Amino acid sequence: MTLTTSNVNVEAQAIEAKKASKKLMILSKEEKNQALMHLADVLERDYETILAANEKDLANGREKGFTEAFMDRLSLSQERIADFAQGLREVAELEDPTGQVLSDWTLDNGLQVEKVTVPLGVIGMIYEARPNVTVDATGLALKSGNAIVLKGGSSAINSNQAIVEVMHRGLEETKIPKESVQFIASTDRAATNELFTMKEHIDVLIPRGGGKLIQAVVENATVPVLETGVGNCHIYVDKEADVQKAINILVNAKTDRPAVCNAAETLVVHKEWLNQHKDALIAALEENQISVHGDEYVLEIIPGSVPAKEEDWANEYLSTDIAVKAVDDITDAIAHIETYGTKHSEAIVTEDKQAAEQFFALVDAAALYHNASTRFTDGSALGFGAEIGISTQKLHARGPMGLPALTTVKFLMKGTGQIR
Repeated sequence: MTLTTSNVNVEAQAIEAKKASKKLMILSKEEKNQALMHLADVLERDYETILAANEKDLANGREKGFTEAFMDRLSLSQERIADFAQGLREVAELEDPTGQVLSDWTLDNGLQVEKVTVPLGVIGMIYEARPNVTVDATGLALKSGNAIVLKGGSSAINSNQAIVEVMHRGLEETKIPKESVQFIASTDRAATNELFTMKEHIDVLIPRGGGKLIQAVVENATVPVLETGVGNCHIYVDKEADVQKAINILVNAKTDRPAVCNAAETLVVHKEWLNQHKDALIAALEENQISVHGDEYVLEIIPGSVPAKEEDWANEYLSTDIAVKAVDDITDAIAHIETYGTKHSEAIVTEDKQAAEQFFALVDAAALYHNASTRFTDGSALGFGAEIGISTQKLHARGPMGLPALTTVKFLMKGTGQIR
C-alpha cells in the first residue's frame, strides 16, 4: 500500500531514484565528474535563491528559540555555499571508487575471477539541521554511482528544498538524470518512518544527526543501516603531557566549532598533571570562556566549576561547556572512556610513547589521536573530500565515510564453458 504524507509520495520518489540509479551506474567517470563540476558552478551562481530560502528557516528558528549552536548549523552564507561548491569540485577530482578490481585470480579449471567495486544502488539519507549535508551527500552519492533519497529535518526544509531545486536545474544540463536526487519535501514524521521499511527500493539508510534520530533509525529500520554516531569525544591529558600541547589541543578541540560531532566534550586529566599545571589550565579555560562541569576533585581546583551530574559524563554539549574528570592513572582514564564514550574520536596527550601505545591498543573508537585534536575526524581534513558521515559501527565502514564506503563488490567470473 502506498502511503502519501503531506502530498508527498515517498514510495514513488524512491522508485524514481531506483530507475535513475540504473542509468547512473553505467556513466563514465568523466561524465560524472563533469556533472559535479557543473553543479558546483550552478550552486555558486544561484546562491541568492538558497539564501532567501535559508532566511525563512532562520526566522522560524528564532521564533522557536533554537539554541545558538543549532542556529549555527542551520545558517548559510555566500561563503558557506561557496564551500559546498568547492567540496563538490574536490570530490570530482578524487579517484572513482567504482570499477576497481580489488583482487583477481584464475582457478585450476581456467575460470577467471575478479572482485570488483560497484555502487550500492540507492542511498536513503536522513539528517537534521545541516543544509551542507544535502550537497555533500549528493556529491558523494553521484560520484560513486548511487542515486540518493534525501530526508532532511523540518528546521531546514526551505533551505534543503531550494538547494535540491538548484541542483536539479544543474543536472538537467548533464548526463546524470535529475531523478537520481530525490528530496522528500515533507515535515511529516510518517514520511521518515516510511523510508525505514522501503527495503525493495532503498539499499542502505544513513542517519546523520543527534542520538535520538540515529537510535530511531537503528531500532526501527528494516533497510540496512550505516550507523553514524554522536560524538562524546574525550581528551585525556596524561601525567607526562606537554603543557602547551595539552592546552592548545584542548582549546582547539572544544572551541574551534563546538557544535560539531568531533568537538571534545570531556577532559579526562591525570591528577598529578592537574595539580602541577592548574594555573595554565585555569587561565586557558577562562580566556576561552569554557564552562566546567567537574567531579569533586576538580571542583576544589578549578574556580567557577559546577558539580558534574551522571548525565554530564555522557553529554554531547555542542557548546563551550565541558565535563572534567580527574583520574589516578591511564587505566582509570581508559575505563572512563569505555563507560561513557560513543566510539567516535578519542585523544591522548602525552610524551610517554608507551602510554600512547596502550591508549591506541585498548580504547575502542573509530578514530584515535596522540598529541592532536579530535577535530581532524572529518572526511575533508583527512583527504577524502566531503564525507557522508562518521561511522561508529564496525561492519562495512568505520570512521569518516568517503567514497569507498558507498560501494560494495561483485564477483565477476569469466569462463570458456566450464561446468561443475
